[in-house]
Amino acid sequence: QVRLAESGGGSVQTGGSLRLSCAASGNTWRGYCMGWFRRAPGKDREGVAVIYYQTHYTKYADSVKGRFTISRDDSNNTAILEMNNLKPEDTAMYYCAAGGGPTCYASLSPVQYNVWGQGTQVTVSS
Repeated sequence: QVRLAESGGGSVQTGGSLRLSCAASGNTWRGYCMGWFRRAPGKDREGVAVIYYQTHYTKYADSVKGRFTISRDDSNNTAILEMNNLKPEDTAMYYCAAGGGPTCYASLSPVQYNVWGQGTQVTVSS
């Protein structure tokens, strides 16, 4: 059984930085993409960034471009989200996910992901 475990959330002030990590375990194929998603109170879950297997092609939400960077280590089955210049609107529960087909890099939709972590809270205060 595949499992994803996130770590690295916390509380920072506006302009601060955090680094989220996602570690995958298990031997089942996890799909082509790993992604980070978030859900703020009262809002729908939204895609933040995804990264493709091997080529490491990435896609970002417009709201985080230039501030967040996603990376992955395929040999260690980990995905990282570096978050800089954080804003109060970035406050949310952040989830790591794995899955997707060969074109998963083209979309931030969460519906193509079938393995999810438990989430880690990120809080940004003004």
